Amino acid sequence: MSLCGRGSDVSGYPSLTRALAEALVDVLWFVEGCEDEQMDPDDAVKVLEGVAALVSHLSVDQRSEFMDLLASMASEEKDPSRREFLLSFSEGFGLVEEGS
Repeated sequence: MSLCGRGSDVSGYPSLTRALAEALVDVLWFVEGCEDEQMDPDDAVKVLEGVAALVSHLSVDQRSEFMDLLASMASEEKDPSRREFLLSFSEGFGLVEEGS
């Protein structure tokens, strides 16, 4: 798992929004995959809950745009575990109700 797996050149992204979504997903995927020795579990939970709280305040249009980006990122992802993370992101971070 690489925090900078997509490289540091953001000119390869179609938009700033896409670049920021990729960066956010990279950070959250890293935090979620950390072992207790790498990151304090309480700190990891705070980060994950903080992002969930932030995305819960997005407008309907912003949520839709973000979920579209996540779906696009998932369809392009080669790593099966990261693809699964992307596919479950919307439910896991409260963008949609579970089971929707």
